[in-house]
Amino acid sequence: MRTIIEMAPLQVYYSGLLFTPRSSLIRGGYLKNIPWVAMEPKVADVWSSLIQTLEGHTKNVNSAVFSPNGKLVASASMDSTVRLWDTSTGTQCGVLEGHTSWVNSVAFSPDGKVVASASWDKTVRLWDTSTGKQCRVLEGHTSYVNSALFSPDGALIASASWDNTVRLWDASTGKQCGVLEGHTSKVNSATFSPDGKLVASASDDKTVRLWDISTGKQCAVLEGHTSAVNSTVFSPDGKLVASAFWDNTVRLWDTSTGKQCGVLEGHTSYVNSAVFSPDGKLVASASWDKTVRLWETSTGKQCGVLEDPTHNINSAVFSPNGKLVASASMDNTVRLWDASTSKQSGDLEGHTRNVNSVVFSPDGKLVASVSWGKTVRLWDTSTGTQCRVLEGHTDNTNSAVFSPDGKLVASASWDKTVRLWDVSTGTQCGVLEGHTWPVNSAVFSPDGKLVASASRDKTVRLWDTSTRKQCRVLEGHTSYVISAVFSPDGMLVASASRDNTVRLWDTSTGKQYGLLEGHTSKVNSAVFSPDGKLVASASRDQTVRLWDISTGKQGGVLEGHTDNVSSVVFSPDGNFVASASWDNTVRLWDTTKKTTIEIIDTHATIKIMKFSNDGARLHTSRGLLQLKSSLHSRGNRELAHTLTHSLYVTDQWITCNMKKLLWLPVDYRLSCSAVNDTANLIVIGSRSGTVTFISIDFTALPAAYLQPSVHIPVIASKGFLGYNFPC
Repeated sequence: MRTIIEMAPLQVYYSGLLFTPRSSLIRGGYLKNIPWVAMEPKVADVWSSLIQTLEGHTKNVNSAVFSPNGKLVASASMDSTVRLWDTSTGTQCGVLEGHTSWVNSVAFSPDGKVVASASWDKTVRLWDTSTGKQCRVLEGHTSYVNSALFSPDGALIASASWDNTVRLWDASTGKQCGVLEGHTSKVNSATFSPDGKLVASASDDKTVRLWDISTGKQCAVLEGHTSAVNSTVFSPDGKLVASAFWDNTVRLWDTSTGKQCGVLEGHTSYVNSAVFSPDGKLVASASWDKTVRLWETSTGKQCGVLEDPTHNINSAVFSPNGKLVASASMDNTVRLWDASTSKQSGDLEGHTRNVNSVVFSPDGKLVASVSWGKTVRLWDTSTGTQCRVLEGHTDNTNSAVFSPDGKLVASASWDKTVRLWDVSTGTQCGVLEGHTWPVNSAVFSPDGKLVASASRDKTVRLWDTSTRKQCRVLEGHTSYVISAVFSPDGMLVASASRDNTVRLWDTSTGKQYGLLEGHTSKVNSAVFSPDGKLVASASRDQTVRLWDISTGKQGGVLEGHTDNVSSVVFSPDGNFVASASWDNTVRLWDTTKKTTIEIIDTHATIKIMKFSNDGARLHTSRGLLQLKSSLHSRGNRELAHTLTHSLYVTDQWITCNMKKLLWLPVDYRLSCSAVNDTANLIVIGSRSGTVTFISIDFTALPAAYLQPSVHIPVIASKGFLGYNFPC
């Protein structure tokens, strides 16, 4: 956060006011200073227990741990680095680089001068915390190393590995001084007892084992788990061991007898780690249910829940004074929490899981949102409030789409059905059953009389929307069908499949009309040209291909992307094709010359695109992109002044004309979005499950934001998102 403030203080000031809880006096007193926000985002009532979010890792954070004096946090990540953070400011103060694969765990030495990190590169590495330099590499494991920990006196290091062993190392020399063998499957963690005489190890063989350090012999096997044990830890007095388990529980064991003496139940998904507070009175457990839960050791009762609304939590640890908890998350962050409050910030309407898609109704008055849960939700765009919850699916929902007249919504689900909903009442008015595997997508025909559904059962099915009956089964694909689309006249359907083909189907007979072969990997999407004479297909083979419908022959291969091409769309006049790729670019192609005429760096993968009616912009799953080349090719530079200003969302920012406008806190960051350019409204579906509405009054914006980016000279093969704008 400090780095963001230093880079763009004014924008963070705006964001602080907008996203501060409703009860904040500062928000109440100063929010009027942002006159250009026409619709404010819905926010929580009060502050939660979250104190800081530490950002910098580029992949999942597997573990985080406090230094002995509590002034630093070290975090281990799948990005192959260990990072050091100042707990008072939240600033990153060191990046420890050297591992060649994921770093699974990190631990400080008792004096705080050294950090040990365990990695999938089969090594443990020791780092000097004052200089950040690597000072030892401990080699000997023959498979991935899951954890490493210092003994209480700092003389030894214990490491746990997928080679089914725990190894002991001399911390001063780096030499191996013991191998603890006995587990029959991979060992996930190892930890020393407070007196340094024992090691406890947790394994996929469903056991926790205790080892005598002086002899290297196994002295107890704690049995009772019915699945893999992820981690284990001693209580501060050494009398208990807590083990985290994939059955969603934490179990407590008496070390003197080896008997189970408590089961901590409440998590709704895998528990990855558990740790005692410094005084031994609490246990904190981290889970893939996106929570850290606090438990009273004496009673086993849950006494607090720290909720991370965005991602699963891999580990949690108490600060030395027990006042803070640090959690490591799969959204690439470390979070610091106040352990004493466990406050809830107040419920916000919305999904409880990641939002996959948000889409406007044809008249722009409603938005439908889809999440990894079982519901579709409808929102009033004039107020940003939830007006309908469409319930009925029995498994995750993949997509939703409005009918052309806006009266129906069709939703596709992993429960193998497509469901039709009456938009005016929110009631389910049809269950389209017949698929034998999950349904990936559904789409209405141009006249709204049919729905085509694409499924993992290798079929496309056509349904009559008036009778809710199946009227055709389009069979022929040899692998999953990813998407299906109607031709402009509704006479054909094109289906894209993992079998590397696009197939054309006659909707009146259900017979295969054409087979478009040529891609060398799965086809993600296919789309008809506006006149229905061409099909463009996007593939994992990094190409877009054009096909002549009348002959079925390939009419061009558009090459240039360096990764999977996720989607493709024609311009309204059919002269251009835009393609989006996992290489984080959108390319604009001339369909006649088969050449790239513009490349836009999007900073993220675009999932969905469509051209504006005038062909000058792209509506994408992250906002509006202005196409310079389409404007300049018309020789009408004045057209720029008549266009709605471009709103776009990067990883952390809402931008206007690609200039940073609002910084987004972690819980509000985008997983999908939609923009209504006539209302200057941006809708953001987030990983936390919230759907956020923000409307911008461009007439009240500072003048610097209103200079259209299209006045930047067109440079071949460089998109306007690649330019750096002043804040």
